[in-house]
Amino acid sequence: MDHLRYFFLLALVSMLGVLACDLEQEVDIDLPEYESRVVVECYLEPGQPFSLLLSRSLPYFSPFPPLNQEFLENILVDSARVEVFYDGRTYELSNQLFFNPFTRKLFNYHSPEKVPFDTLSTFQLSITMPDGQTVLASAQILPVVKIDSLVVQFNESDTLARVLTYFTDDPDVKNYYRRMFHRSSLDSAAVQDFSVDDRILEGTAVFGTGYNYAVGDTIISTLFHLSPDYYEFLESLEDAVSSNGNPFAQPSPIISNLRGTANAMGIFTGISYDRQAIILRK
Repeated sequence: MDHLRYFFLLALVSMLGVLACDLEQEVDIDLPEYESRVVVECYLEPGQPFSLLLSRSLPYFSPFPPLNQEFLENILVDSARVEVFYDGRTYELSNQLFFNPFTRKLFNYHSPEKVPFDTLSTFQLSITMPDGQTVLASAQILPVVKIDSLVVQFNESDTLARVLTYFTDDPDVKNYYRRMFHRSSLDSAAVQDFSVDDRILEGTAVFGTGYNYAVGDTIISTLFHLSPDYYEFLESLEDAVSSNGNPFAQPSPIISNLRGTANAMGIFTGISYDRQAIILRK
């Protein structure tokens, strides 16, 4: 018992000592000068126009600017030469702002010509920056992996239901998927949005939800078939976002499929997906 009293007394003295310390001492940290990078986003979706977003990154600790014309002029890269080569043709994207209402994305390089549906050929991207540096990349459009069915299961002890998305994974091919699940409309935030490889899938695969949906709800399930480099880009982007929110985490680099002489990051990839929507009925 004496030993126990001694332990608590020692702990109390230690705590008082800590409280007496000045724990608000300021520390100056010299950060290296930030080097801005070229950022490229280009998604080849069959039936949609060729469009590309070319911008530059900003320092993490820079003041957040107002979203106005000046912000766009500072972050967007103009006067570059942007070309996509495919099947002996050259598609030149002109430097103009374009909002795609179907994908709800803004681009600053655009061609009205539509991306062809071709899962065999390779698309080549070439960007020549105003200073002469280059950004190069290649991509293919993968075959669509079809959703076999959407199955609604109601909880026996409740009025709510879950939705199961079934599809078939080819076990002889290494596949990567992105699963998106929306309620009501595509304009709403995704309830589920994640990417996986097929190591945990075998033959008939299923993605499910919790028992969160009622009769009359509109459910939209989307299954993307990803290339390996697009999968790595998405995973590294998620890691980078997570590390930015954790003061004790190491910086996480973004993995891109760009090459060339410019200091660039981003993605050039094909987009293929299947989407099904249902209204829940009992």
